[in-house]
Amino acid sequence: MSIFRRRDWLFSISILVLSLLSLFAQVAFAQYIDSPPLQGAPSSKFYDPRIGPPPADFHEDLNNMSLSTSTLAPLEPVLGETDDLKDTQFIRQIYQVGWRPGDGIDLYVVRPKNVKNPPVILYLYDFPQDTDRFKNNRWCELVTQGGYAAVGFVSALTGQRYHDRPMKEWFVSELHESLVTTVHDIQMILNYLGTRGDLDMNHVGMFGAGSGGTIAILSAGIDPRIKVLDVLSPWGDWPEWLATTNKLRPEEHEKFLKPQFLEAISPLDPVNALSKVKTQRMRIQNVRSYPEVPDKVQLKIEAAAPDTTVIYQYGDNLAMIRAAAGGGSLDWMKRQLKPDSPEKVVANREVNTHFFAPIGQKLPDPIQPIQRVN
Repeated sequence: MSIFRRRDWLFSISILVLSLLSLFAQVAFAQYIDSPPLQGAPSSKFYDPRIGPPPADFHEDLNNMSLSTSTLAPLEPVLGETDDLKDTQFIRQIYQVGWRPGDGIDLYVVRPKNVKNPPVILYLYDFPQDTDRFKNNRWCELVTQGGYAAVGFVSALTGQRYHDRPMKEWFVSELHESLVTTVHDIQMILNYLGTRGDLDMNHVGMFGAGSGGTIAILSAGIDPRIKVLDVLSPWGDWPEWLATTNKLRPEEHEKFLKPQFLEAISPLDPVNALSKVKTQRMRIQNVRSYPEVPDKVQLKIEAAAPDTTVIYQYGDNLAMIRAAAGGGSLDWMKRQLKPDSPEKVVANREVNTHFFAPIGQKLPDPIQPIQRVN
């Protein structure tokens, strides 16, 4: 057989195979469309609540951080994955939860092995961080070390929750919605966790970083179930933050300093909310010379905190990283959450303020806090 005939033969066979595959695909697709849903499979409404209108009684009051004037009804949580790896000390479960049309939330519940009803800590990180951290086995080992459960998720208009919106509508442009909606989410998540029966809901803490720190402060001001609060570089002091943060492009600052925008978010300022936090076990961590949260903002927030607040002032980012090495940054929260915690709350700002020198420099005098905010 000549090389040309061989090529013609191979070409004919290839066309026949492709035609058969195409036919099989069409048949399979038709069977898929006509087949009934799998028994026990979650409803399509849960996976895509955007299908169809919201329930007739759905109402979310974005003018009230409490759920008392909203009607958020949770859909049945769907377990998507369980990771119980042989060489780890944790079990990680990923659920999809939802109580708002078009806004399914990936919720990571990480529990220590062989610990019955552990204390639980909620983790909410800065915009625009997504859920990658919660999938990291090393992170899961650190947060569950010592017998603690961890629950991770992302804020509204962030990561997997950002969709079906024009690009001009984002976390900061819709800051009022982003903050209040996520505060509602935290209350709903705590409601769900309370139904599980495998967590100690009398010992609940929350860690928040950046925008997550702001949301954690707002949540702790209305929900007494949060017994311990730990925040890192929270956003706040809105007029100053919006004028100076590098989270915004230079041309965006002026747009967000308009009186109407500032008026809408004024009740959501940690400077005002810190006095309403219901727990006395609270820590604020700030990193000096951090362009996302400038020093002037940090000092205003620290000054607004009650005298019982523990304040960690890191001289630079490396000082913070060194203090956090090996999970050290989590130890404070875990000590406070212990049912028999020996640590007492002290209402003394000088005693509660700790300064960590910049790496490679001698210990300077701490930056003096500005005048207290009444």
